[in-house]
Amino acid sequence: MKKPLCLSSILVTSLSLAACSNNNSSAADRDNTSNPLNQAPEQPKEDRISDTRIKLTFNDKEVLVRMYDNPASKGFLAQLPLTVTFEDYIGKEKISILQKRLSIDDVQTEDLSKKGDFAYYAPWGNVAIFYKGLEDATNDLIILGQIESGKENIENVDGDFTGRIEKVAK
Repeated sequence: MKKPLCLSSILVTSLSLAACSNNNSSAADRDNTSNPLNQAPEQPKEDRISDTRIKLTFNDKEVLVRMYDNPASKGFLAQLPLTVTFEDYIGKEKISILQKRLSIDDVQTEDLSKKGDFAYYAPWGNVAIFYKGLEDATNDLIILGQIESGKENIENVDGDFTGRIEKVAK
C-alpha cells in the first residue's frame, strides 16, 4: 500500500512542477516577444539601400535601377543628383567617368557582368550600364544595382548622351 501511495504522490508532485515550469517559460517567452528591448532593432525601411531606386533620365526616356546594399552603392547615392555624359564602350556598355571616385574598401568585386547591371569600374572611376553581358572577366567591377525597367532605352540609344541621375522619391 505504501508503494502505490508513494508513487502517486511523486507523480502528482512531478506534474505540478512541470505545469509550473511550463507556465514560467511561457510567461518568459511572452515577455521577450512583447519587450522591444529584447529584440534586435529592425532597420527602418527607408534606410535600407536595397529599397532605393535611382532614375537615369535622357532624351525624354528613363531607366530605373534598384540599388544593391554595399558601401560603393552608398557612396554613389551620396553624390546624387548628377548630370553625366555616357559614351558607348565596346558595344556592350555605356560608361561615364565620375568626378569623384567611390571608396571600394570592404566591397566584394565581381568577375562577370550581366545585361542590366549598373556597375562601378574602380581602375577608371567610371559607372557602367551593361546593355549586353560581358564575357571577358574583370576583377575590378563592383555591381551597384540592377536595371528594373528601361533596358531597351539604353540598348537603343546611339552615340554619346547626357543624362541626369537622381534618387526616386518613395
